[in-house]
Amino acid sequence: MRPLRRPFRLSVVTAATTVAALTAVTGCTEKSSAGADGVIAVTATDTACEVSKKEFPAGHVELDIENKGSKVTEVYILFPDDRVVTERENIGPGTKQKVTAEVKEGEYQIACKPGMKGDGIRQAVTATGSGKIAERDPRLDKAVASYRKYAQEQADETIPLVKVFAEAVKDGDVEAAKKAYAPSRIGWERTEPVAESFGDIDPKVDVREDGLEEGQDPEKDWTGWHRLERSLWQDGKLTDRDSALADQLVTDLEDWRKRVGKAEITPTSMANGAKELLDEVATGKVTGEEERYSHTDLVDFKANVEGAEESYELLKSVAAENDPELTKELDQQFAALNTLLDKYRADKTGYDFVSYDKVGDAERKELSDAVNALAEPLSRLAAAVVK
Repeated sequence: MRPLRRPFRLSVVTAATTVAALTAVTGCTEKSSAGADGVIAVTATDTACEVSKKEFPAGHVELDIENKGSKVTEVYILFPDDRVVTERENIGPGTKQKVTAEVKEGEYQIACKPGMKGDGIRQAVTATGSGKIAERDPRLDKAVASYRKYAQEQADETIPLVKVFAEAVKDGDVEAAKKAYAPSRIGWERTEPVAESFGDIDPKVDVREDGLEEGQDPEKDWTGWHRLERSLWQDGKLTDRDSALADQLVTDLEDWRKRVGKAEITPTSMANGAKELLDEVATGKVTGEEERYSHTDLVDFKANVEGAEESYELLKSVAAENDPELTKELDQQFAALNTLLDKYRADKTGYDFVSYDKVGDAERKELSDAVNALAEPLSRLAAAVVK
């Protein structure tokens, strides 16, 4: 999991006013409109978030992003209530990224987050028109419906597993809690972009200690899986606070389960979400930062890949017609990465993987190369879907 995404707390009413204030204070400025109607150039620096236009037609929109700052950044299109329309994370200094999104008529914000922390530097933007996307291939509507069902099933199946984990924590049974920890995270890891689209759930359940914001106290403000992971593997004991944290984890994930059905899901958000899952692997799992105490990173790794592949398979029939070479490459790269991951299974069908601290530098490099080989073509899936 990347550093904490702190909940965006702007109301619908105050959003435009707040962004105007940010413009004056941070140098978030509007450039003259340029390029095709559906393309918005976004120039991110450490202190500014410039957009080429503040008004554009509703429909398929492409963000053409360049990071001219010194910090890694991420860029979002946000609804007024701060739900995420689309995002692109881990945009390194001096690099460019493109992301395609489906945007209905209405008011939005484009946010850049230098350092990938805080509320970001924001621009208020407007999508104009009828509010209707051009008539969509029925196969894409079916893909969205199927993915929504998949995401709900993953959430539903997570709750009983989390309850087993929480009960073990509350019983003070360290070994039973360790055994239940990784399985309780699989459904979340498969569908993490859906959970992150709400903005406020992810920081409660999946933040690491180094993802806490300045001023937050790890002993008071840190909650979720990774706080309990530290107690189990580093401290080797469970306290009354851990029991309370276990109950809170169940409560927060029940909230997630209830909200999954309300998530904004489009073909492009599915495709972009698949890329986000590979980014999660590249920045957390391959490095060993995600599960730094338990070393169960490969379980998360596999779940992220499965979630990305589910989205891809649902969109594949349309993408294959529009860009057959892309789908051919994606098939090959998914197969190669899954084959590589199988090398680290203790069994060939379940989720009993080798402890990641036993995986050497050369093997980690091999895994990283396989992830990067898949992530690049996967970044082009959204554009292929809407051609």
